[in-house]
This record gives sequence, C-alpha cells and structure tokens, in this order.
Amino acid sequence: MGLKLTSPAALLLSQRGHLFPWTPVFLALGIGAYFEIRWEPAIWLLLLMGLGGLSAFRMVPFGAVFGPLVVAVGLICLGFGWAGLRAHWVAGPVLDFRYYGAIEGRIVDIDRSSSDAVRLTLDRVVLERMDPAETPRRVRVSLHGQQGFADPEPGALVILTGHLGAPGGAVEPGGFDFRRHAWFLGLGAVGYTRNPLLLLDPPDEGLWVFKARMWLSARVQKTLTGDTGAFAAAIMTGERSGLDQATLKALRDTNLAHLIAISGLHMGLLAGFVYAALRLGLLLIPATRHSGGLRKWAAAGALLAAAGYLALSGGAIATQRAFIMAAVGLTALMLDRRVLSLRSVAIAAVVVLTIRPEALLSPGFQMSFAATTALVAVFELLSRSQRRLPKWVNAVLGVALSSAVAGAATGPVGMAHFNQIASYGLLANLVSVPVMGLVVVPAGVLSALLMPFGLDWIGLWIMGLGLDWILWVAHTVMDWPGAVRPVVAPAPWVLPVIAMGGLILCLWRGPGRLAGLAPLAFALMGWAGTERPDVLISDSGTLVGLMTDRGRALSRDSGAGFVASTWLENDGLLVDQSGAAELWPEPVRDRLAWAAMPGGALIHVQGKRAARSVEGCTPGDILVSSTDLVVEGGCLILDPKRLKRTGSVAVYFDESGPRLVTDVAQSGKRLWHGRPETGPTRLAVAQ
Repeated sequence: MGLKLTSPAALLLSQRGHLFPWTPVFLALGIGAYFEIRWEPAIWLLLLMGLGGLSAFRMVPFGAVFGPLVVAVGLICLGFGWAGLRAHWVAGPVLDFRYYGAIEGRIVDIDRSSSDAVRLTLDRVVLERMDPAETPRRVRVSLHGQQGFADPEPGALVILTGHLGAPGGAVEPGGFDFRRHAWFLGLGAVGYTRNPLLLLDPPDEGLWVFKARMWLSARVQKTLTGDTGAFAAAIMTGERSGLDQATLKALRDTNLAHLIAISGLHMGLLAGFVYAALRLGLLLIPATRHSGGLRKWAAAGALLAAAGYLALSGGAIATQRAFIMAAVGLTALMLDRRVLSLRSVAIAAVVVLTIRPEALLSPGFQMSFAATTALVAVFELLSRSQRRLPKWVNAVLGVALSSAVAGAATGPVGMAHFNQIASYGLLANLVSVPVMGLVVVPAGVLSALLMPFGLDWIGLWIMGLGLDWILWVAHTVMDWPGAVRPVVAPAPWVLPVIAMGGLILCLWRGPGRLAGLAPLAFALMGWAGTERPDVLISDSGTLVGLMTDRGRALSRDSGAGFVASTWLENDGLLVDQSGAAELWPEPVRDRLAWAAMPGGALIHVQGKRAARSVEGCTPGDILVSSTDLVVEGGCLILDPKRLKRTGSVAVYFDESGPRLVTDVAQSGKRLWHGRPETGPTRLAVAQ
C-alpha cells in the first residue's frame, strides 16, 4: 500500500535532495534551547548530548524517512551540547564587587561607547590588591574627563584609576542580557574613569593585525577628515572609533547602517571587483589570453583578497559569514560547480555556528543570514522563469528587488532589536547601494593598490565622493517627517516564530512552502498584542518607570540614562528621559517620587538623605530605594541589597493584584550570572 501524498512521510520524501539547507536550522534550535533554559546543565550532560548528536549521523542509511528525522534530532542535541561546552570553554573570572583603584592592562581594542566616549578593552589586567587568579582576563573601560596625556595605541601597556563592576544584567526581565554577551567576549568587568590615561610601556610585539588596522584607519582619516574619513576607515578596516553617535543615528534612522558593517555587500563587491579586474587583466596579456582556466585563476586571486579583507577587518560575525559565503562561491567556481545556492548559505551558517554558537543571538547574525537566505531563495525562484529583458532593465530591477527583499527579511529582526522602522529605508538604499558598489568599493581597492607608491590619496578622494553622497542621503532623509517610527518590543517568542515561518517560505520546495505564512501571521498578531509592564524597576534601584495614559513616566529626569532610553524604546515611544520624567503624576520633592497605583502607592527614594526621611510604609505599597533601607511596615521593599538577588523587576496590574516578575526568575542562574547569591531570589514582603 503506497503512501498518501498528504502523509508526513510523503512530504518528507518530496524534499529529497533539498534537505541540507535545514542543517543549520536544527543546529540553531539546539543552540537556542541551551541559551533559553533557566538552569546550567552538568558537563557530563553536555558531553552526552554532543556525542549523541554526532552518533545520529550513523542513522542516515536506515531509511529515507526516519534517517533525516533522526539526524534532525541529532543536530538539535549537537547544538545544545556544543553551545554549553563553548560556554565552559570561554569561562573566566568575573568581578563580583564594585572596584575603585588602579587598573593596569594592555590595549587590545579601541571603540566608542553609547555615550560617545573612547572605550578601551584591556587584557593582561592587574588590579590593586587582587589575587591574579580572581582578576578578570579582560576589562573594558570608557574614558571620560580630561584626557590627552597618552594616546591609546594598540598593544600599549597603560594604567589608570577608575571604577569597575560586573557586567550588568537585563534592564528589564526578559530583556537583553549583557552578562551573557560579555561572558563570550571574555569581559570580566566593565567601568569608566574620569582620570587621565597614562602610558606605562610603548606597544610591544604581537597584535599585528590590530596594529595594521589602526595604522590604516589613521592613514585613511588623515587623508579624508571628519565623518567621511571615519566612514571610510570603518569600511576598509572595521574600525569605528572615529564615528560619532550623530552619524550612526543618521545611518540607523535611514536603514543604511549595514553599509558600515563589513558584511556580504562589502565582501561580495570586493571579491567581484577583484575577480573581474584579474580576469580582464589576464585577458589583456597575450601570454595568458588563450590559456585555459582564466576564471579559476581570477577566482583564486579574489579568494586571497577576501581572506586579507577578513583578517584586516577584525573578523566580526557578519564578516565571517560573508567571507565563508564568498569562499564557498569562489571555490565552487574553481571546481566548475554552482556558485550561489541555499546550500552555500547553509555551509556558511554551519561554520559560523560551529566557531561561535553564541552568534545565533546577535542581531548581526540574524540580519545577515535572513537577508542572504531570502535573496538567494527569491533569485533562485526567479531564475526558473527566464523572461527576456534588456540588461539595463535587469540591473535596475535587480537593485530594487534586492533592496526590497533584504529589507523585508531583516525588517522584523531590526524592529525587534532596535524598536524602530526606517520609513524611507528602501528609498535611501536604492540611491546609496549602487554608489557603494560602483564608486566606494572599487575606489577602496584602487587606494589599497596605490598605497605602496604613496598614491592612495587618489582612490581615497574618489571614495570620499561616494561616501559624501551616502552621508548626505542619510542626514537629509532622517529629517523628513515620519522618517522613524517607533515599535514596541515583542515578547521573546515572537522573533523565533517569525524566523521559522520565513525559513519554511525560503527552504521548503513546492506549494507547501506557503504553510510558512501561518506562523508569520500568528507571530505578528502576538506582536501587535504585546503587553508592556505597568511598572519597571532597575536592578540598582536608581530608576522607576510607571506606565500612564500618556506613556511611560520616569521617576527622575537624569541618571541611569541607558536604562531609561531602553525602557522607552521597548515601549515604542519617541521621547527622551526628561520628557518622560515630566509625565510623573506627582511632583518629585526632596529626591522622593510618589505615585498612586492600584492597591497602594509606588514610592521611589533617591539617595541616602532621602532614605533617612523614610520611617515606614503600609501594606500594598512598593518602596524602591537606591540605597539600602531598614524600615518597618508590610510593604514590598526593593533596595540594592534585595535587587542584587532578584535583578530588575517588572510589575503587572490585574484583577488579582500586582503580579511581579524578576530578571532572575526569567533568566535563571547560568554560568555568566556569576557566583550564586545567598538568600532567596523570590520577592518577599518585609515584615
């Protein structure tokens, strides 16, 4: 008796020959499962999952139906086990107290903080009166105050006096966990200084790639000054410390920020330009004109150029993905195979997830692979309908379609992570991306070729013309009415469901791919019905946010700026902290903010002087303080001592009373959360 066409087995058999692109999907499911659980698995369990996943590949010969299913389960187990082992592999000391004193270390990275301050990452760290075994291997310090006594140089040994602390947790329950991000970066502490940076020893040997990046960045910015030079340096070396926040905001608000990140666009344009130039050059040489394999020699040269670009740029996730894609395509060309396919996208994803499984959680990985998968799937579909059109029409339609498809694929990811829509992003890309491909990238390659002769200024001058146009577009379009529209942050499950729907649409073969529309619709409906907390409390007790009819009201108009801006962005509000503070229901007096709420009052005490004036509280109240309290009463007290055990807090009002959710309850206790605290992690009413 044959299988029915509607049976699961028949559906699976209909996909034979097209299942490999699903490999990174199931690998990612296992990785995602590891990061979502709220307990830390034992090492033996991680090893068992990893070995079990590998053994599943032996089940492939056992049948065309059950074999792929077993492999899918094995990939999930493998992803789970490998992500956990990777988390243990990168483990290092994390500072568990507030430190102030001398900080010594070697500069291994230079960038800028969200407050536009120069920020240094240091290794070989030495902290005053600290056991080397408990000293973080790397720390990151923002430079404020008067500087200029020593210029930060790659590899230089420096010393400063500053504040350090453990990387912060999520600013609200279920939000982005910076502790996890810092764990995989090897950062054991972050902080700042208002004192001058001092040089102990000049740069030593080593860190050659970092030094080359900074040298080239400085050379570019010496020729091209201002935002144009900083933009050029970011494209050529991946070094962004010269870009100020105003320029970054303009590029983000017009959906042009992807032009800064060295990704598939840059790598593809570079490899394509080098390939075309080498092939043309070989054709012009009589000795090689009629020899076979010109395409293969040109592809090999383009692959070397792409590898050099990867090394020089610092190897960010998007750059790794772009290089792997380019390498797979160029290698396929040298082997006379198909250059671009979903299989090559899958290979790139598997390699990136194998090297850095934590990359799955980053916006760069998600947006990069969303755009690439959608573009390859759409152009594969269009290639089957061979319609004859003039070449110039195909070129124009290709640019427009590429921008539209990439925008549609990355739009939900960008909205979920950055809480905004660039209304004119498609238009800005249509008039900017061709300039990047026809002017900026070729001029960058030309400047690199002319640099040994001291003539790189020629290519940089041409490059600057293209970048000036892109910057003009960004600053002009961002000022148009309604250029940026806020978006409320979705629930954590929404984006994975959207991703699954999009993957079904792109990877499934046949009419069944339309089934991907169902999870997309379900996720968008869930997004539209997102419930934001009625009250938000920061994990330090320094800020409280109360939802009102006019939006989120904040208990103070300055301080805790990052927390305030994140809350307001997640609410989908275009208002700054001072504007939100004006919405607080009652005037703030003597650093004490009071507001009525269902069943009691919300009270925020700011500072030690205000705390001394608090004598007690009544049942039903929520008393939040930025300093530890010892008061009598039956209210809920949230001060730094208690918040250290619970993390940030969200309060929802419903018919049964206030419902409280803590960051610890949402995220659990994982490796990157540091040493376990003694005492309860659940909220309790003070007696």
